[in-house]
Amino acid sequence: MKSIHDSDIFSYKFPVIKGIQSGREYYITMVPMRLIPNLFLFNEDEIPPELRAQRRINKSRIPAITNYLIKNYNNYIFSSLTASIDRLIEFHPLPPDNKNSKIGSITIPADTKILINDGQHRRAAIIEALKLRPELGYETISVVFYIDTGLKRSQQMFSDLNRYAVKPSGSLSILYDNRDNFAKFVLEMINEVPIFQDNVDYEKTSISNRSRKLFTLSSVYRATKSLLGSVSENNNMKEIAVDYWNEITSHMKPWLEFLKGKPSYTLRQDTVAVHDLTLQSLANLGSTLVNLYPHTWQSELVKLEDIDWNRDNPDWEKRAIVANRLLKSYSNVVLTTNYLKMKLGLNLNEKELEYEEKKVK
Repeated sequence: MKSIHDSDIFSYKFPVIKGIQSGREYYITMVPMRLIPNLFLFNEDEIPPELRAQRRINKSRIPAITNYLIKNYNNYIFSSLTASIDRLIEFHPLPPDNKNSKIGSITIPADTKILINDGQHRRAAIIEALKLRPELGYETISVVFYIDTGLKRSQQMFSDLNRYAVKPSGSLSILYDNRDNFAKFVLEMINEVPIFQDNVDYEKTSISNRSRKLFTLSSVYRATKSLLGSVSENNNMKEIAVDYWNEITSHMKPWLEFLKGKPSYTLRQDTVAVHDLTLQSLANLGSTLVNLYPHTWQSELVKLEDIDWNRDNPDWEKRAIVANRLLKSYSNVVLTTNYLKMKLGLNLNEKELEYEEKKVK
């Protein structure tokens, strides 16, 4: 809350819990979101350029975080902001006569420079969200305050706070995202497609050479999204996805060998058929087929049986394989998709033809 002290300077008084790290005091408090626009605002010209450069906001990230906060107003979670206070702050214990108390309050003059060490994009998103949902101003976010006069430790704090930060894998993010309806859709679909059942890694974003799994959840998710990209939501998307992947399986010799007991690592080593690149390319092929032949696309897939999926097939060179390595860049996916389309007698569009010309050059 704001209060006026003898100096006639507005101040913020926060109830806090005091802690000790590296022999230094720090304070944890809950800050009403309506104070965020002003509390962390300071004249950046007073901060050394090299410090500001490390904390330049990536504005492209703000809309997504803001949208998350607005859309999930009744079910969002924001982690703490971490900030450095450029001033010595006095801690007032509660009760006042208990000097060993860890509970109390601090008062921060409004003209104090407060630098965010972690959470600047959350702060910016909160400011934008408050414009659309002012009622958010009455909710709180936890803030950890460190005392750092002269802001001499801020660079090191920024580095230390982000040093061991590890994002969850794409597959785990999909698995645990209960707000993503398409993720739920894919998880349900997997149980209806034998080549995916029990053969999808739900944790990793890449398959190790000795893994018994065939694909990752993130690759199945991306591929199925591409497959259904041209399908109207009015159609039974789940039925189309299940039917397509099952139909593909019936014409893919390596996939059928796997279902009969051939080890997945052998197929990974000897063929291109069980890699993310191929799964994505098959999905792109399906998107075109379902759009061109909405009622007869199944019959077109019979031609897949004529494809040699072995890695030593020279047709894969400069498409799926470059310098004896199987790659999955965007251009590799396009060129592999082109190959599948040509094998099925489908015309390439202008963009796809450009990639063919680049490959020849």
